[in-house]
Amino acid sequence: MNIIKPLDQDPNELTDALLDWYDINARELPWRIPPGSMEIPDPYHIWLSEIMLQQTTVVTVIPYFQKFLAKWPKIENLANADLDQVLTAWAGLGYYARARNLHKCAQYITHELHGIFPDNENDLIKLPGVGPYTAAAIAAIAFGKQAAVMDGNIERVMARMFNVTTPLPEAKPHLKELTERMTPAHRAGDYAQAVMDLGSDICGPKILKCAGRCPWEANCAANLTGTADQLPKRKSKSAKPTRRGYAFWAEYQDHIWLCRRPENGLLGGMMEIPSSDWLETPDWDAVPMPQIPIITNWKETPGMVRHSFTHFHLELKVIRLELLEMIELQEGDWFPFSRIEDLAMPTVMMKIIHHLRQPVLDL
Repeated sequence: MNIIKPLDQDPNELTDALLDWYDINARELPWRIPPGSMEIPDPYHIWLSEIMLQQTTVVTVIPYFQKFLAKWPKIENLANADLDQVLTAWAGLGYYARARNLHKCAQYITHELHGIFPDNENDLIKLPGVGPYTAAAIAAIAFGKQAAVMDGNIERVMARMFNVTTPLPEAKPHLKELTERMTPAHRAGDYAQAVMDLGSDICGPKILKCAGRCPWEANCAANLTGTADQLPKRKSKSAKPTRRGYAFWAEYQDHIWLCRRPENGLLGGMMEIPSSDWLETPDWDAVPMPQIPIITNWKETPGMVRHSFTHFHLELKVIRLELLEMIELQEGDWFPFSRIEDLAMPTVMMKIIHHLRQPVLDL
């Protein structure tokens, strides 16, 4: 059999073969318009889904996307919501700067652009929270522009299709060039989503289902050389450091002491159980005993709360402050436990509540 490698073949033939495959095998997703449909994509839906999908899986995003649309069906509804409401609805998705930028972007589009999304990459990338990938995805999927969309799935497919052995992230510029070369002028949005589906369903990070199922099987350079399961190559990651600190638990008559974190930085604008500084240390022996913020009796509770962020692990010991009466606070406020679900509380803080109140709270 005469096999033609991708670099030797007309890209249009390859993209047409992929689009034919996509027409039959496209995933059903709540923000996606099925191939062949006469329905016009809603830029609000595409933008919302793409912001949520940044560093988050499709399975995780679907219920959040549906919840947001039920609560704020139009972008102007989202723009007019309180930031606290948005942060609360976002809680559990992580990377909370995305939620703050989502709200800021909704306000900008509603009030400055009269509710109309830009339709090209150059203008889309100027929006809060919109980077090169998101701008390209919105331009292609919502507006049909010939934009080279690059997510993790597409990087993996391109690396294998063209047998790119340079490790990531150094390989990204080359992979972008290959993606630009392959992106067609027609059905650019369908093409981008087709490559994503190919990477998700067939050309997976660990399990490859090439044989008889991949429309590019006969042309994939890594498949021909037997290197597909080794690509894309990545530089070995250094181990995540561990930070440690103390959380201060104060409750009185079914109320809990909470503070708001600064708008900028990790978990910005979220509500928190006050804590000491989170220090990167080799072990707990190197963690100094913190200054207790409320003058009262206190005791260290047994056990520990653990949580992992993108760049570090966190270990927190909890100090319970024993109060005989509800005192006036210099910082933060008292909140009833019945309102916990209405507050913008990040997952790590909910873990502390669960740790202290189990089984009183079933969180």
